[in-house]
Amino acid sequence: MIGITAATGQLGQLVIQALLDRGVPATQVVALVRSPEKAAALAAQGVQVRHADYHQPDTLGTALQGVEKLLLISSNDFNDRVGQHRNVINAAREAGVKQVAYTSILNADTATFGLAADHQATEQILRESGLPFIFLRNGWYTENYTGSAAQAVQNGALLGAAGTGKLNLATRRDYAEAAAAVLATDGHIPQGQTGRAYELAGDESVTMSDLAAEYARQSGQPVEYRDLPQAEYAATLQSFGVPEGFAHTLADVDAGIARGELFSASRDLTTLIGRATTPVSTSVAEALSA
Repeated sequence: MIGITAATGQLGQLVIQALLDRGVPATQVVALVRSPEKAAALAAQGVQVRHADYHQPDTLGTALQGVEKLLLISSNDFNDRVGQHRNVINAAREAGVKQVAYTSILNADTATFGLAADHQATEQILRESGLPFIFLRNGWYTENYTGSAAQAVQNGALLGAAGTGKLNLATRRDYAEAAAAVLATDGHIPQGQTGRAYELAGDESVTMSDLAAEYARQSGQPVEYRDLPQAEYAATLQSFGVPEGFAHTLADVDAGIARGELFSASRDLTTLIGRATTPVSTSVAEALSA
């Protein structure tokens, strides 16, 4: 059986669909969720739904019984994410899980922005756990930008603090298909593959100015990229209603992008999904037509 944590989240749902599309029987897929009542659609497809809360270790052991492969999707609750991940890893070891794949971040071993620290710590916990593991180091999601594409067009500006740094965008669906490809592989991790880190990056490398230009090209409206100092960008995000802590986290990531920390020439993502990653232009078109 294959277990997926955070299975009702945006990535989790896409991973489960990708597994089903690959022919994995729904009865062999376990949706590990904090709120089972929100997983009715998954249950209707025949997927097993089990209560599993990162904050409640007593729910995890029972939920993981019989699970052979586990996808640990990193928590989006920034209050002690490492502790939450440790709870899942400990429960997986005690339940006899035979393989853990963890959604880390691109270039986790060298990135210096704050968001990478939790991933670095979780990777270390897995290394020390004795469990066979694979790191799925996801790059930045295209949706991190296209979700506000219409607003940027309306305002005529895309704001950030990423300078001229390049990054490799890919969609959640791209990353979900990569995770499914790893999880659906027959058997367990081949000898020599345990401990592998897949650097998952989109085929295209773009700057924020490139992205603004794509918004302008497709909308027919002028859109410029306005590069702000990190502190000013964080303050601007707060003025838009972004919580202070998260605003500083996003601005810090932009500083990392400026240093090239979310750029990669790796083609691990394309190799795993067996196709080119979704073009940025396609994602922008979908966002602007929504």
